[in-house]
Amino acid sequence: MSKEQKIPPQDQSQPGDEHKMSPQPEIIKDSYNGSNKLKGKVALITGGDSGIGRSIAVHFAREGADVAIIYLEEGEDAEETKKMVEKEGRKCLVIQGDLKDHQFCKQAIDKCIKSYNQLNIIVNNAAVQFPKDSIDEISIDQINETFNTNIIPYFSIAKEGLKHLNDGDCIINTTSVTAYRGSEHLLDYSSTKGAIVSFTRSLSKMLAEKNIRVNGVAPGPIWTPLIPSTFDDIEDFGKKVPMGRPGQPSEVGPAYVFLASEDSSYITGQIIHVNGGEVING
Repeated sequence: MSKEQKIPPQDQSQPGDEHKMSPQPEIIKDSYNGSNKLKGKVALITGGDSGIGRSIAVHFAREGADVAIIYLEEGEDAEETKKMVEKEGRKCLVIQGDLKDHQFCKQAIDKCIKSYNQLNIIVNNAAVQFPKDSIDEISIDQINETFNTNIIPYFSIAKEGLKHLNDGDCIINTTSVTAYRGSEHLLDYSSTKGAIVSFTRSLSKMLAEKNIRVNGVAPGPIWTPLIPSTFDDIEDFGKKVPMGRPGQPSEVGPAYVFLASEDSSYITGQIIHVNGGEVING
């Protein structure tokens, strides 16, 4: 890719086509028993159409929450997530649009409020990645695309969503193990994930007096549509962590349930590391 070449609208790094993956990602364990930890709550999840976002939506639904998911263009995946949420006996509002547009973020929050008349949990999760082995290969367009997708919308969604959050509500941000150990293949991506860590810590201090908790989850190698659609060689994906395998979305979703529920009422500004045993400072 030349330095000034535009990022295609449907770059290979976009998730989607989850049903085509082999093996299929496990979204929620059959053994996971909900206990109404989120009964009566409403959650908005960006990037909720597949992978970790889908797992979060289904886990929240099994715990009693209605959800709204935001997706870019993977309509088939979004509808499948909706079906899975509804199978749990909860409602699912599907919202399509580009999170890089602040006006869309405002409209998405408004749609959620119009449909449910409340908002209690915000999950900032949507992201893209464009692996490159050299900084010379990373165009300015790619940098803009990565930052404008992976971190700027966190501000927009939080800014608009906070108008409706109250005492005891929360925000959960998805960062990454790459924010802590770096990545020679994902320079711009890991940089945005580092920014998300700082965003989480700073916003948590800003909102502590309002008793609105802000925390994050830092997944390691998780088997999601982003992986086979991004990397050419996936044979060894996840095998370098101590547990010797990639994680499943079903193994990440419960961390979000914990942070969204009263179980974490004395936790804010923190990151949960779901990474297969990689020891991370911070």
